[in-house]
Amino acid sequence: MSKVKTLEDLQKLIKDTQAIGTIEARWEAVAAVDPRLVQQLSHSNFESISEDRQVIASGTPASPGAASGLLCLSADTVLSVDEEGEQTILVCSETTPADEIGMRLAAGIVTARGGISSHAAVIARGWGIPAVVGVPSLQINEKSAFFGEVEIKEGEPISLDGATGQIIFGSNHVEDSEQIPEIEQLLEWADEIRGERIGVLANADTEEDLLAALAFGAEGVGLCRTEHMFLGEQLPLIQEFLNAQEDPPENVLQELELTQRSDFVKLFRAAGDLPVTVRLLDAPLHEFLGASASQEEHNPMLGTRGVRLALLRQDLYRMQARAISKAISDITKEGGKPNVSIMIPLVVDRKELEIIRGWIEDAITEIMKVDNFLETPRVGTMIETPRAALSASEIAKEADFFSFGTNDLTQMVFGFSRDDIEKEVMEQYLQMKVLEDNPFEVLDPGTIAPLIAAATRAARISRPGIEVGVCGEHGGEPSSISLLVEAGVDYVSCSPFRIPVARLSTAQALITQDQNK
Repeated sequence: MSKVKTLEDLQKLIKDTQAIGTIEARWEAVAAVDPRLVQQLSHSNFESISEDRQVIASGTPASPGAASGLLCLSADTVLSVDEEGEQTILVCSETTPADEIGMRLAAGIVTARGGISSHAAVIARGWGIPAVVGVPSLQINEKSAFFGEVEIKEGEPISLDGATGQIIFGSNHVEDSEQIPEIEQLLEWADEIRGERIGVLANADTEEDLLAALAFGAEGVGLCRTEHMFLGEQLPLIQEFLNAQEDPPENVLQELELTQRSDFVKLFRAAGDLPVTVRLLDAPLHEFLGASASQEEHNPMLGTRGVRLALLRQDLYRMQARAISKAISDITKEGGKPNVSIMIPLVVDRKELEIIRGWIEDAITEIMKVDNFLETPRVGTMIETPRAALSASEIAKEADFFSFGTNDLTQMVFGFSRDDIEKEVMEQYLQMKVLEDNPFEVLDPGTIAPLIAAATRAARISRPGIEVGVCGEHGGEPSSISLLVEAGVDYVSCSPFRIPVARLSTAQALITQDQNK
């Protein structure tokens, strides 16, 4: 059966299926719809496309949707222009966590550097902001941006199409997406097929992110990235902690713990009894301290981050464990039943996990002496390095669960920088058929998918019943989901605005799997 690719065909399919009224008809309907249609209808589009519109540049389509607004060259300018009630487009070389307050207010984002798994791309997809990254012709001056020979000054209008990667001169009217009953019905049928076999969770870092994800049908949080909580007023605190040559001042740790506890309480309260997996801080130092920081590294993505930073700065994860434990206690006292897990990032060896797990359990025990909350959080790890995947049977002995971080795993298996490779090399590789697909967009079936499958089997031999999930953005891409279901994962987790596609694609993968048995 050919895939349904238009709204009109979808409406007819749903009507005909409802008339038939059988389970088999519902399964056939779910299998018949192209997931790209659901994605297209879930995002904003230009109301009309003029034949003479001026496309001034193209880049990597990083987050779907259309946007139009005044060009801003910094997150601070976005904040200023937004206060005046104007729509904004943030245009910059690249983004860091320090830009996220302004990024959240922008109607769209354009960067000169970066690829599909760069900071700007991941954040934009998580917040449903249209984005185009890695625009090779973009050059930025103090007061304007050049797209090739076309100069657009700060404050002048510009538009972008995050589905095609096009940058368009001037302003264009944007039509917001609407709730479509036929899609809601389709996704309900998809959920019936999934049942409890494969979960669809969200990558959500705040209460607002989670509420958006729940509205799209997420079943909990598969990844809460705590580094995104250290922004705004908290950024100077984490910078002071990281810059301290010796032990940081006690008041800094106390303030960080208080802000973390407050953020976790809001998130856990919004989640109710749904699962929430909190990943302890994992960010390259340069993203918080800047390129001129004293700890500058030649290759920060492979440097002092994740568990490595924690082993060097032991107060960090202990503080986060206390904050999580106290937040669980707070919600429990309110009558809630928080379902929280703690995840350790960038592990390469069982011993790392054993040490950090000991610290976490010590912190939890201390809190429980005062506040006896009902259930101790599970402790697991991300599998995002090749060594961790190859050592899965040993690491599983210390882990309550695994979650594959496919962005970093792809980067390290291929030896491709996820921020740099897509600007020039990837385009040539695809044109010359060296690769069939960009492996940061579509899970590589030749290496990454088999590695995940093998690590999952090894972990379950070592620790029967261990839960295995995926929290990279591949968890929201249809063909990747098919490979992940085949590999035996228990859930996928993706950005909130990709949840509908994940719900449909996961059901379709299960239908295919059942038919092939």
